[in-house]
Order: sequence, then C-alpha cells, then structure tokens
Amino acid sequence: MKAFVNEFKEFISRGNVMDMAVGVVVGSAFTSIVNSLVNDIIMPIVGIITGGIDFSSLKIGLGGAQIAYGNFLNAIINFLIVAFAIFCVVKAMNTFREKSAELIGIQKAEEETATPVCPFCFEEVKEGATRCPHCGAEIPAAQVPGTEEAPAEA
Repeated sequence: MKAFVNEFKEFISRGNVMDMAVGVVVGSAFTSIVNSLVNDIIMPIVGIITGGIDFSSLKIGLGGAQIAYGNFLNAIINFLIVAFAIFCVVKAMNTFREKSAELIGIQKAEEETATPVCPFCFEEVKEGATRCPHCGAEIPAAQVPGTEEAPAEA
C-alpha cells in the first residue's frame, strides 16, 4: 500500500500533470468568460440584427417535452468563440516560435562569423594572431582558427 501511495505522489507531482491541472482551471475560468461574452454581449447584438430574437428562449414543443434549440445555438456560438480564441493563441505561439528560431539562427551565424577575441582582455584581434595587440598576451592555439593542434597519437 505504501508503494502505491508513493507511486501516486510521484505521478501527481510530475510537471505535465501539474500543467494539465493548471490548464483545466484556466480553461474553466475562460469558459465562464466566454459564456458571459456570448450571453451578455454577442447574443443581444445578434438578437437586434435578427429583429429582437432571443435565442435562449427558442423552443419547440414536442408532445409534453420541449426542445430548447436556442440554447443549442448559444452552445455552438460559445464553441466557435472558444475555438477562434484558441486558434489565435496557437497562431501567436507558432509565430513567436518561428521568430525566435529565426533569431537564434541569425545569432549563430553572427557567432560563426564573429571576429576572434582575446581571452584575457576581451578585445578583438585579427584572425590568425598569436598575440593580442592590446595587452600582449599570447593567444592559445585553440583560440586561433586554423592552428588547432592535432591530438597526439598513442
């Protein structure tokens, strides 16, 4: 039983489970915001456009039962708004990811073509220099492009 409890603790404390829990809480809060947006702002405007129709009151009587298709229309509008909001968030994240990858690529290209720097005074030196013209320090062979020493064979 103790092993089961420990395994459960390990499962529940994983990052992805916690992320999912946060997502559920934020999602439920977002749902109430979207419901308010639809019911209090969008549907009255749609009602004005359609001649004062309140979709939530639309019902069909079928024998003793009533089919509230107006609530179903509200649910469809809620879904479309949530789907559009998620689409916008995902699109923004993808754009951000593409831009950051592009910037990282530019940064790496700049690093590859960067002028060598003295490891002691951090001033730029000409490529192939063995001594720094600023501080006079000897630049190690590993710092001078084209002078890397081959490993000694045993």
